[in-house]
Amino acid sequence: MIIVNAALRDQEGLYFIRLENRTISAIGKMGEAPRIGEAGAEVLDAEGGLALPPFIDSHLHYDSALTAGEPNWNRSGTLFDAIELNGERQASATPEDYKRRAVQTIKWQAAQGIQHVRIHADVSGPKLTSLETMLELRDEMKAWMDIQVVAFPQMGLMGGARALELLEEAAKIGADGIGGIPHFEMTRELGVESVKATFDIAERYDRFIDIHCDETDDEHARFIEVVAAEAIFRGMGSRTTASHVTAMHSYNNAYAAKLFGVIKRSGICIVANPLSNISLQGRFDSFPVRRGITRVKPLLEAGVNVSFGHDNFLDAFYSLGTSGMLPVLHMGLHACHMLGYEDIRRSLDLITVNGAVTLGLGEDRYGLVAGRPANLIIMDAPDAFECVRTQAAVKWAVRGGKVLAATPPATTKIFDPATGDAETVDWFRSGL
Repeated sequence: MIIVNAALRDQEGLYFIRLENRTISAIGKMGEAPRIGEAGAEVLDAEGGLALPPFIDSHLHYDSALTAGEPNWNRSGTLFDAIELNGERQASATPEDYKRRAVQTIKWQAAQGIQHVRIHADVSGPKLTSLETMLELRDEMKAWMDIQVVAFPQMGLMGGARALELLEEAAKIGADGIGGIPHFEMTRELGVESVKATFDIAERYDRFIDIHCDETDDEHARFIEVVAAEAIFRGMGSRTTASHVTAMHSYNNAYAAKLFGVIKRSGICIVANPLSNISLQGRFDSFPVRRGITRVKPLLEAGVNVSFGHDNFLDAFYSLGTSGMLPVLHMGLHACHMLGYEDIRRSLDLITVNGAVTLGLGEDRYGLVAGRPANLIIMDAPDAFECVRTQAAVKWAVRGGKVLAATPPATTKIFDPATGDAETVDWFRSGL
């Protein structure tokens, strides 16, 4: 395949991208493009659309996706009611149910340009049905999506008789990552113990770590410092992620300044989930109500790798969503006061290259560079700013050198009230 007339980030002019044997074999300016009519080459005209490496969802729960309203709607919208409702729904879930909903979500994600996702599968027991199903999907859906599966103890590690046993069993049967939820434990001491237990299992079975950390408005929840310290002591920073970290929003600035240094030294990644956390946090406030999203911009300025996740999709935790990453980015930019021009222009990093660092993909597995896998997307926008501003559609999703999904551009006809004459407007190309 030869993709022609593609725009590239931070580059002038239009480019061609040649794909051979599931690899990007060449990228160059259109004036240097190979002959379009050469034998065997399929031609895809990007028509000036921005070419990007695929979007990455750094944090999602397939096992609860598409369950909103089952058995009941989360009428309060709170996290604790969501956990209770989700527990009720998962109690009746079957492997077929998990798989049906996850496959539908995967296809919707693929159509919106996502090709890498890290999911969290509940291992709270009594069986590992969710995890086992997600591990099957990881292998069955490789043509659609690269999936990393984290064993996630939703109800905590230190309060159940078999919680630690189930988490270790999850590692044995093939979970890619080991999770935790220390702020959910009964005491601070048990929370610290749970973090250490998560690291112990990850070390024992050579797995990465992704902990739901301090997902609360309580400024006294400071398990992020424990995660960072353990990562330093054990030399596991490059394989450790702390997700949510919303309590950081409420820390005093003196403590936050010290904490940023520890996080930077540790080398851990942070994942923010703007859609869920803007709606779930701040529920104990009257007014003013806290935004409840971690300190994304200061973390980035401190040199910490931050990426975004959709987190929940049409479930008790978040009953809206499209499964796409541009709405996640849009919410994050607004909620985190990141609407300066450079913030917007660079923001695609939060759902592309920063996500690749979080998922540990490595330069050989990701990126719009010759020699890397032939996975990319073409946006219905000419540059990064317009892509974010217009919430541009993914015109083409290409995986393994083949088209995976195509979305025709949207157009609108406007009729002059006086004459009735029609004007066709392409909204995505009528900006600045």
